[in-house]
Amino acid sequence: MTPLRSWLFIPGDSEKKLGKVDACGADAVILDLEDSVAAANKPAGRALVAAFVGERPRGARPGQLWVRINPFDSGLALDDLVAVVGAAPNGIMLPKCDGPDDIRRLSHYLDALEAQAGVAPGSIRIVPVATETAAAPFTLGAYAGAGLDRLLGLTWGAEDLSAALGASSNLDPAGGWALTYRLVRSLTLLGAKAAGVQAIDTLYVDFRDEAGLRESSRAARAEGFTGRLAIHPAQVAAINASFMPSPEEIAHAQRIVAAFAAAPGVGTVGLDGRMVDLPHLKQAEGLLALAAAYTR
Repeated sequence: MTPLRSWLFIPGDSEKKLGKVDACGADAVILDLEDSVAAANKPAGRALVAAFVGERPRGARPGQLWVRINPFDSGLALDDLVAVVGAAPNGIMLPKCDGPDDIRRLSHYLDALEAQAGVAPGSIRIVPVATETAAAPFTLGAYAGAGLDRLLGLTWGAEDLSAALGASSNLDPAGGWALTYRLVRSLTLLGAKAAGVQAIDTLYVDFRDEAGLRESSRAARAEGFTGRLAIHPAQVAAINASFMPSPEEIAHAQRIVAAFAAAPGVGTVGLDGRMVDLPHLKQAEGLLALAAAYTR
């Protein structure tokens, strides 16, 4: 499937904010039942999210509708799932995931609940926030080959991880991510690629800084990330644009493909005074396929 670029969080208990979902332009909206919903509001939030998703059947949604449930150790996750699975969300985001075993557990719950509700088997996918506990980063390589058919991608988070570590900050003196958080970000990217799933970068917190968001998102795409989380609708357009190949990149990729087509059977061609080999061809073909997928 075409990678989902923008993943916008919306509090699941806010009718006002839910009212903006249909026109937000996000590839995926994550209706949140976890951090943005107070404990007293969680039952009402479940009902509101289930009704909202159920009123928008698959095939009639402007973008995908996902639900972030509460973590397993909260004792609320199964209640969340029982409430929302019958509405057939496109996927479930699992916070504070310790590793593939948690995805298997969630998959077993979904197997049973889909069957009970008459939802197509296996149609609800899973994305874990895969770095929010101290143990989780050590399992990122284990997603590859784990046989997790529902797994669509991996994403990472810094705030809950810093809380789990007892850190006073997750930033370095220059304002970028501190070493630990740069490490888990890189491991998330590697783990996703090894597992053959989407690599989703974390939030850009300052939603007023569009220029910074664009720069950060373009850099993330250059590294191999396929999309990123968003906390405000104002971030969606910038994220969508930043994770699209630029016209200049498309033109350069087309020239690489054309150069190899003009010299069949060779492993290296010259282009603009530089040697270009087969890995560059593969990269160019992938970029063109991605650009075509987004413009269909």
